Amino acid sequence: MELDHIFDLLSADYFILVIAATALIVAIIAAVSGATARRKMSEQNDTVKQRVDSLWLDMDEMRVSQFNGPSGGHESRETADSERFLAEKSAYEAIWPQLWTLHDKLGMFLRAVEADEQAGELRVEARNAALDARSTLNRVRPFCHGDVDELITQLIDNHIKAHLAACHYMDLRKDSLSSGSSHDRAVQKEKFHMLYDGQTKEMLNQLVIIIRRRILR
Repeated sequence: MELDHIFDLLSADYFILVIAATALIVAIIAAVSGATARRKMSEQNDTVKQRVDSLWLDMDEMRVSQFNGPSGGHESRETADSERFLAEKSAYEAIWPQLWTLHDKLGMFLRAVEADEQAGELRVEARNAALDARSTLNRVRPFCHGDVDELITQLIDNHIKAHLAACHYMDLRKDSLSSGSSHDRAVQKEKFHMLYDGQTKEMLNQLVIIIRRRILR
């Protein structure tokens, strides 16, 4: 009888121990799960915070770039305008001495022709000066303003026409025995005078005005 009572007590205590152990295990599991959940939540919060901070940083950079954008674009345009100005200025500095040399050489040749002096060497120098001027223009043409390019082209052409008229005048003078040569010489003389003393000098003055207007500003 007493043994049965003892077994009953042991059974009851064992049951209580089992329940207590189970409760302890559940509590441990709950604590571990809670700690894991808190850790995950903390990590998620950190991730969200980092994303928000990154978003604000991107927005700040965007505002800064928008603020600096017009200024940067203005500076770029100023740089491009300055480079174009320097390129055009260099083109005129290259072609102007060639034009003046052509005008000077041609004038010396025409004066020698009119005075009936030996002009063979001056004739070659004037021709070479025209070739040099045209070669230089072809090289710098992309950097010249359209009006300047057109005016220089006409100026060189007029010098060449005056040169050819003077050469024709020389040939006619050599062949003075042919009929009508005196009239033809007068025509050619008037032609190179008109081209050189009239049109080319006027074009040179126009060219100086245009270049000054474009460069000295």
